[in-house]
Amino acid sequence: MKNIKPLIVLAAFLIALTLIIPAVLVLPFSSEKASGKLGEDLAKKQPAAQETTSPSSDAAIDVAVFRTAKSAIEETPLEDYLVGVVAAEMPADFNEEALKAQALTARTYIVNRLVKGDTIGAPKGSQVTDTPQLHQAYIDDAQQRKNWGKDYEWKKKKIMEAVRSTSGQILTYNGEPIDALFFSTSNGFTENSEDYWSGSIPYLRSVSSPWDKDSPKFTNQKVVTVKEFESRLGVKIGSSNALGKIVARTEGKRVAKVDFNGKVLTGRNIRDKLDLKSSDFSWERKGNNIVITTRGNGHGVGMSQYGANGMAAEGKNYKDIVQYYYKGVEVTSAENMMATITAKK
Repeated sequence: MKNIKPLIVLAAFLIALTLIIPAVLVLPFSSEKASGKLGEDLAKKQPAAQETTSPSSDAAIDVAVFRTAKSAIEETPLEDYLVGVVAAEMPADFNEEALKAQALTARTYIVNRLVKGDTIGAPKGSQVTDTPQLHQAYIDDAQQRKNWGKDYEWKKKKIMEAVRSTSGQILTYNGEPIDALFFSTSNGFTENSEDYWSGSIPYLRSVSSPWDKDSPKFTNQKVVTVKEFESRLGVKIGSSNALGKIVARTEGKRVAKVDFNGKVLTGRNIRDKLDLKSSDFSWERKGNNIVITTRGNGHGVGMSQYGANGMAAEGKNYKDIVQYYYKGVEVTSAENMMATITAKK
């Protein structure tokens, strides 16, 4: 019996030791993790990721895009949608600040539409189409790859950076998202909104845009027959060289009104009917043809894309650019608006 007691004590000691050792080994890791110090140390090892990469405000929203060529609706994450819009609307080799300005206008446009529940022009079940005639142009990743070929990687990266660097930002006027209109190339000036559409919008004012003269789209010529000219415009010019008298111009130096022997057409009427690049035009009759020369490309209201690129080349940043073309606007966070959009789903 005396010999058994020491054995019992030894056994108890060994059992206790086997229980204590694992606890001792685990204790430093479990206690550091519980205190949060382990997370702090990891954060210190990768400060750049913590400081520059925050969750995108665009990530929580999907956009229902009607794909015209497929006649199908695609649910697209907002960030991907914006990349697709910028890729379709602006050359990727433009200056980074111009691309940021384009990303900002594109986000403002779609956020404004989603907040208001505006589905005008979009087929049932969709929120926007992929055509600039109705909404904003948009191309998906597959089309980007096809269009860019061997340049896909750097162009995609550049546009994604432009979108992400403006994440969650929109343009507002008096606290409301603006109608962020844009176009390719001005004639040297942008238009007042009421000179092209009905209604005067305070932030869509005519401004000088001299950078556009370097755009490859600054001038264009189109030739139509006299018969086609008469048919499309509903006028009669016969054998006369007098094609109509320009009786008024807009503040943006485009044609406002033309008088054809008592029949008055607006510059926009003529642009639409003859499918011209701009409403700043001049013409000349040559035999049975009429040669029409236009200056600028697009409606001329809002931000000029080539003007934005010219400003960026001179060192202006994206905020400088948008606040030049849209008068009195602010670059603001869309966080609350995006939360409202998410809550509606």
